[in-house]
Amino acid sequence: MPDHRKLGRELDLFDTDPLIGAGLPYWLPAGAVVRHALEEYVRGVEIRAGYRHVYSPVLGKRELYEISGHWAHYRDDMFPPMDLGGDERAVLRPSLCPHHALMYRSRPHSYRELPLRMAESGAMYRSELSGVLGGLSRVRAIHLNDAHVFCTPDQVADEAHAALRLIRDAYAVLGIEPVRYRLSLRGSGGKYVADDAMWRRAEAVLTDVLDASGLAYEAVEGEAAFYGPKIDVQIADGAGRESTLSTVQVDFHQPERFDLHYIGADGAKHRPVMVHRSVIGSVERVVAHLIELYEGAFPAWLAPVQMLVLPISAAEAPYAAALVERGLDQGLRVEIAHPEQGTLGARIRAARLVPYLAVVGAREATADLVALRLRDGRRPDPLPAAHALARITAIIGARKPGLWVD
Repeated sequence: MPDHRKLGRELDLFDTDPLIGAGLPYWLPAGAVVRHALEEYVRGVEIRAGYRHVYSPVLGKRELYEISGHWAHYRDDMFPPMDLGGDERAVLRPSLCPHHALMYRSRPHSYRELPLRMAESGAMYRSELSGVLGGLSRVRAIHLNDAHVFCTPDQVADEAHAALRLIRDAYAVLGIEPVRYRLSLRGSGGKYVADDAMWRRAEAVLTDVLDASGLAYEAVEGEAAFYGPKIDVQIADGAGRESTLSTVQVDFHQPERFDLHYIGADGAKHRPVMVHRSVIGSVERVVAHLIELYEGAFPAWLAPVQMLVLPISAAEAPYAAALVERGLDQGLRVEIAHPEQGTLGARIRAARLVPYLAVVGAREATADLVALRLRDGRRPDPLPAAHALARITAIIGARKPGLWVD
């Protein structure tokens, strides 16, 4: 059974150090490439869907989280406030939504601007107990693909439905199969905001969205956010352990707490609704899942090295180096494995997870050809280098699961 912690270390994707601390992994170059490719993919998806990207600080005054409700309902999962002198106390944020609410509030808005879709790949921090931490799947420093849509009440259902569609489309590209969709509802006790009417409105919206989507789902009490219900997309690892990857949430609470408004067609102030959504959840958790799903043999567009050039002898090294430069110019992640690094067979075995191997002998160097070996064992006929690079670039750009199109 693949374990992302073991594979992540073997493949030099990530690691931890006790001097940094438990639940605080660092990303090595190969893992950073995978993470960056994921973030760039989602950013492009969001831009096409009308999102605008922002950056916000990882700290906020305790007062901010008192207003949002996090301090009252969520502080057991937050790190303690830091004394900054005087009466100022700062907190590592447990969520990005209060920052985005303030960013919305900083400018006046008309109904004509809505829905306003604000996205960020940002860090947040949870004070998780040591016993629940594990590799990338449960960490204390979380980098979330987050977004908040500020919209009118009439737009909420459409925005929630569109967010769910983005999640499903991304999963299809990544090859992720959800094990179930969950409508997460509030439970008993003081964990949740006490406003029955607000909860009924939000639950009705998400129920309608799920029903309209045609997806099978189950309603589960006690799994909601403190401020509202949510749709959770559940995944499972090889051992059957289930976790939440992506969410869609409807929030009537924070717009009220932060006194958010827009000017309607009637010239009066109206309260917007916030739709929280995350397409791929935390980068840590999705990469953990993908490592185990593909056992390190990532789809070509995610692979740390997409093409490796292998000159048979030192005589072909200049042509191989030029081929690498041509690949880099086309945006490929391409490297060279020199003859000094071992026999051709040894170099090929060491590169078993690389999607494309370009073996360069005297014939290829003389005729400007590329003899490819694909990770799945296929060997297409030698092609002119320009044609081979263009075809690989097109396949990777399409983010399809296959490695070759004849």
